[in-house]
Amino acid sequence: MDSNAGPDFIREYQKRFEKKIHENEIEVVQHWKDKVDTLLKMKPEGIASLQLELKRISSMMATRIETLKKGLR
Repeated sequence: MDSNAGPDFIREYQKRFEKKIHENEIEVVQHWKDKVDTLLKMKPEGIASLQLELKRISSMMATRIETLKKGLR
């Protein structure tokens, strides 16, 4: 067995893992950017409706965080 097979495998696996993490981060940021962009396109009739939409997005984010935390347990 080649003595470099282990380190090469680990390096390659680490590169793939880091790439996947990076891709997931892009997806998450894109998702929330889309939510904010939708909010920006709205024509709120006042500050109250804007605050309501911001609270809705915040609630969605909190729910997602809790879901992700449950997955780590």
